[in-house]
Amino acid sequence: MATVLQTSSEVQSLPKPPLPRRSPLSAVFRKAARLIAANGHFQGDYCPDAFDRRLRTPHAERPLSIVAAIRCATTGSPHRSDSLSEGAIEALAYRLEVEGEPPWSDAPRWLVNHVDCWGDAPGRTTESVVAVLESAADASAVTL
Repeated sequence: MATVLQTSSEVQSLPKPPLPRRSPLSAVFRKAARLIAANGHFQGDYCPDAFDRRLRTPHAERPLSIVAAIRCATTGSPHRSDSLSEGAIEALAYRLEVEGEPPWSDAPRWLVNHVDCWGDAPGRTTESVVAVLESAADASAVTL
């Protein structure tokens, strides 16, 4: 006994597999890496004169911490976060170890603290920060 599909003269195409698409996190990591490469990596706070008491230059033109660069990449300000910057910080936190340890909590403020602690380690260079951000961008570049 034949089924309808076997007796029909019409050719049925198979469903196409999903095409890979660029991850928005990849773009965030690359933009943050460009900001730090252009202006330098800042340790100890988000950026020099974070509350604009002395400096009038835009935050994106100052040396930035990793968290500040990610936030500037998504919101334009190191003080504001959104779901995309929080997602990027979370993904990066799980790629980094501080004193041999992963993040000890998945709460957003502790993930921010973990990334900040990694960036504030003595001897941390702009080059190493940019390399980590580029590596994170490559790792999250394509999703299915």
